[in-house]
Amino acid sequence: MFENLSERLEQSFRLLKGYGKITEINIAETLKDVRRALLDADVNYKIAKQFTEDVKVKALGQNVLSAVKPGEMMTKIVHDELAELMGGTKTELNTKGSPAIILMAGLQGSGKTTMSGKLAYMLSSKQGKKPLLVACDVYRPAAINQLQVLGEQISVPVFAQLDSKNPVDIAKSAIKHAREHNFDCVIVDTAGRLAIDETMMTEISNIKDAINPHEILFVVDSMTGQDAVNTAKEFNDRLDFSGVVLTKLDGDTRGGAALSIRSVVNKPIKFVGTGEKLEAIDVFHPERMADRILGMGDIVSLVERAQEQYDAEEARKLQKKISKNQFNFEDFLSQIQQIKKMGNLKDLASMIPGMGKALKNIDIDDNAFKGIEAIIHSMTPEERSNPIILNGSRRKRIADGSGTSIQDVNKLIKQFDETRKMMKMMQGAKGNKLMQNLMPGLKM
Repeated sequence: MFENLSERLEQSFRLLKGYGKITEINIAETLKDVRRALLDADVNYKIAKQFTEDVKVKALGQNVLSAVKPGEMMTKIVHDELAELMGGTKTELNTKGSPAIILMAGLQGSGKTTMSGKLAYMLSSKQGKKPLLVACDVYRPAAINQLQVLGEQISVPVFAQLDSKNPVDIAKSAIKHAREHNFDCVIVDTAGRLAIDETMMTEISNIKDAINPHEILFVVDSMTGQDAVNTAKEFNDRLDFSGVVLTKLDGDTRGGAALSIRSVVNKPIKFVGTGEKLEAIDVFHPERMADRILGMGDIVSLVERAQEQYDAEEARKLQKKISKNQFNFEDFLSQIQQIKKMGNLKDLASMIPGMGKALKNIDIDDNAFKGIEAIIHSMTPEERSNPIILNGSRRKRIADGSGTSIQDVNKLIKQFDETRKMMKMMQGAKGNKLMQNLMPGLKM
């Protein structure tokens, strides 16, 4: 996401190269290009126009230091204005209540049911909450079953009444059930329609009135661009929702919804979906998103994702094995599993400053580790723990068992040896624990 916008903005800032200071004359063409870039990203015209006017006022009021080039100053101003446009700072989810009630709203196909599961997973795994999922979509075929499957995957109970077609009664019964069984958070998945209609709006308004939720989250597919903003306004006029959730932010989207929606409905973006896996949900940080739009990466989020998979005791054991040169294929496989849990590989790589542009036309397959895993799984426990015994006949058997070639097996063993040497060299470096977690995957 945002690759085209990032490239266009970078080109715009180059127009100031060679100037000693920012003036109304030399900034005009730059701001015209910035506005065009925003419009191409499907940002509302009025918002794009106001944005460039705000940037102009701030830029002309700046005293550019001799050590700072005009292009760099413009980048800083645009960054700050982009962050402000998207909300300025992150907004916390309100989970206070006995139980806290979260109502999910949105059109059919926006990803409400999946996002309900992701939110439940995040609350249970990261915040220690005891959530209850509620199936109030009584119209869409298999909607209840879908929520039950998601709940089973993350070990979160699902409240459903298969014999009832009244979403209001189901929601009220679920709240009563949650109080009786000490659930501290209730996530209500509601029905959507292919388009906004009065029946849909009346139904979800009645659910809201019946259960008095602490949070109403409007879930919207970011790939619908400016249409997402228009839909958000319609829902907000009826529900006065408390926050927005953008799904499919890892897809081929121009980003207009993320940049426009806050200004139109004056409600914060609270979460974004970044993939299909249930752990692929992130708290929305406007300033970090501005970093990524301007090609600065997002190291903080990358480190946070790594820390979520970080186990202090396991890292201590790993550090000890590395120091004794005992790092083996079992450890290697474990590190791969941790990296896979961190999310989409291209998304992770784009968080590294400068990598977003480099990866623009490169497709990173999320199944890239499958061949490596197949080779390691074809090894015996003894071979994994003691790679030095992997002679020619063993390598041929491993190749046959994994459906790969001897060349593939030889290449992996060579890369493994190089990785082990590098990790040993870094063993004494500051911050080596995190690098030990990341190095095998980055090396591969």
